[in-house]
Amino acid sequence: MVASYCDSGIALPEKRWSPVATTPFAFTALLSELHRAEAWLGHMCERGSVERVAKRRLKATHHASSRLHAACRRELRPAAMVGASAERDCRMRTARACDRLMLRALALLSSRQIAAIRGLQHVRAASDPFILVANHSSRRESVLVPAILFLHRGGRRIHFLADWNFKLIPGVALVYARGQVVTVTRKPAKPRFFNVLKPLYSHPQSTLERARAHLVAGRSLGIFPEGQVNRDADHLLRGRRGAARLSLETGIPVVPMGIRFLGGAPGPPVLGNCVTQLEIGAPSVPPAPVQARAPITAVSDWHAVIMTAIAQLSGKAWTGPKLGDRP
Repeated sequence: MVASYCDSGIALPEKRWSPVATTPFAFTALLSELHRAEAWLGHMCERGSVERVAKRRLKATHHASSRLHAACRRELRPAAMVGASAERDCRMRTARACDRLMLRALALLSSRQIAAIRGLQHVRAASDPFILVANHSSRRESVLVPAILFLHRGGRRIHFLADWNFKLIPGVALVYARGQVVTVTRKPAKPRFFNVLKPLYSHPQSTLERARAHLVAGRSLGIFPEGQVNRDADHLLRGRRGAARLSLETGIPVVPMGIRFLGGAPGPPVLGNCVTQLEIGAPSVPPAPVQARAPITAVSDWHAVIMTAIAQLSGKAWTGPKLGDRP
């Protein structure tokens, strides 16, 4: 069939084909185009002279060649894209498998530690973005609460602000890396000789700038406004105003959450092995319009509203800020 195209003695231009054109798809396209060209040439032989047929044959051959070349490009380009996409999908599936394995292990652990969760409808993925704020009574909350909410939100993260000291613990460091937390390097290390590692966890942007970037991108944040573990069973700490400032300056609502400890008597310090219950309240929209830099009075007032809501949900009392407290 190919020889019939060369009977006229006309020198046809060479077409350089890529070695990858030997794929089954390219051969199918080649045979199809050659069959069409041969049928066309047979029809033209019946209608005109040899010279006319030779010109038509050359034109048909060029047409077949160009169409085959285009067909090969259509086959090869998606193949390269599919290869890269398949590799990327494989990496994503592996990462998701690791996340699921880690999540199930943490969920099994948290199911023994967290007895109940109320108000989950306020933190569904459809409500993103929001700022989740909660009291902070034990270190385990930093790991178990994000994991259990990740499970109930169908795999959507809440990016918690976390102290860099936790990343010095190998297992917790892995959980934080998968949770994509916003690392806070304000505190010194314990013990202090670990401070030599602090530059490894520092970021050129401030904590508020990175947190604001998550909110602007439509991702939710989790913040413990008390800023440290507070084992007092009856009172909240005065807290820091970062959550209030972010809410006012972005217009993002705040979702308060209280972490209650069941079975503990009032007065003694909260123990790390107490069974907990999560009480999630309705979101609160900041009253002031969005501003590039919220005034300190507005931040203080909104912070008071946030801490009062956490106090009601956690069953603790909040006495309010003192004069001269940092915003």
